[in-house]
Amino acid sequence: MTPVIKRILVGLIGGLVTLVGVVALVAPGPGWLIIFTGLGILATEFAWAARVLTSAKGVASRAANAAKIKKKHRLMIIAALTFLLLVLLVIWYEYTF
Repeated sequence: MTPVIKRILVGLIGGLVTLVGVVALVAPGPGWLIIFTGLGILATEFAWAARVLTSAKGVASRAANAAKIKKKHRLMIIAALTFLLLVLLVIWYEYTF
């Protein structure tokens, strides 16, 4: 795959994922997580996306600190949500298939 084609594909996929994240901000879904994922994809090929991602991570970190959520508690929340998601996926799988 030529570098130009790779750059175009990364741009299209990353842009699409970021756009889905923007839609998920107003629709039900993890909008910010999807936006960060899209920016991460774009950052693999574009310097401007890496700068935006670094800036967004800083803003998210400052917001979490302003909410007074300690890092230990954030990790516990993420672990609990991940566990809940896995339980829901198992239940969904059992009733669907």
